[in-house]
Amino acid sequence: MRPHLPEGPPIGYGQCWEDADVLLRALDVRPGQTCLSIASAGDNTLAMLSRSPDRVIAIDRNPSQLACLELRVAAYRALSHSEVLELIGSVPSARRRTLYRRCRERLKPEALAFWDARPGAIDRGIGNAGRFEGYLASFRGRVLPLVHSRDRVAQLFDTRSRGERTGFHDRVWNSWRWRILFRLFFSRLVMSRLGRDPRCFAHVDGGVAGRLLRRARHGVTELDPRKNPYLQWILTGRHTGALPYALRPEHFEAIRGGLDRLECHCQSLEDFLESYGGPPIDRYNLSDIFEYLSQDEYHRLLKRLVAAGRQGSRLVYWNLFVARTRPEGMAARLRPLTELASNLHRIDKCFFYGRLVIEEVA
Repeated sequence: MRPHLPEGPPIGYGQCWEDADVLLRALDVRPGQTCLSIASAGDNTLAMLSRSPDRVIAIDRNPSQLACLELRVAAYRALSHSEVLELIGSVPSARRRTLYRRCRERLKPEALAFWDARPGAIDRGIGNAGRFEGYLASFRGRVLPLVHSRDRVAQLFDTRSRGERTGFHDRVWNSWRWRILFRLFFSRLVMSRLGRDPRCFAHVDGGVAGRLLRRARHGVTELDPRKNPYLQWILTGRHTGALPYALRPEHFEAIRGGLDRLECHCQSLEDFLESYGGPPIDRYNLSDIFEYLSQDEYHRLLKRLVAAGRQGSRLVYWNLFVARTRPEGMAARLRPLTELASNLHRIDKCFFYGRLVIEEVA
């Protein structure tokens, strides 16, 4: 039974921070398939529904994350597309509590109690509800103004060619103050205290800020900031010109039409696989969960995932700071799709990840 939520664990992520466009191209979800997805805040799980799988199983050990997904499901059922954007926080709104009241009757009792106890999170937009988004808001409100004015931040999103973006970054954006304050705020120490669960760093070797700074350069030069909803949220607190896959109007009806094929489980992935007796799982969206695990734990879980799949099943996951790819001992059972993963990683709008991994059951 799901635990009572009003005083439950905090929300880690108020939105998904993996690029769903990349995820869907990597997974290649087909109609009729069975999919498993780490729930997180729910955006990418919902995005998978747009491809008409037979079943999407959302897993998360944190009941607060499943409450985020449940409120999104209720919003897709009860609200229009533009109203969902307001509730999420993608666009300004002074009526989020009114929109929430229209969703309440569609929530299960645990999720209802959870969100009723958090009116402030509703007011800010539920995409801002997580610890990680609070960390980004601190960066945006306290650190960024010490480096760049609002006008300069706005200039970052002007129309430019790749060469012009590189020139703007090198001459204007990448100041000594930007480098110093970025390294301080996105250091391992500050991030573990304010942004991410400290367990994320249990298997990380070395510093992290330098790696993120290099990836940030990629995000504003090789990629186009005008088309990057994740960068827009980091720097402005909303979506100013682009939307993630699940929030685009052209996908709204397909997602709403697939909600009955979604099921949620509040448990660890290991426990779910231990008792799973359904059809083979064809597609796995695994986020970056292997960052939390030791090498041995990762290998054991990988074997369980393969055992629950079948030939052609795909596993997609990201490496942030910890290198995780299938061991040579599983080469006969799991083959990496290295070229596809490399090509998709280059265009990944969530630019801070170090690697995208796509592996297929042989």
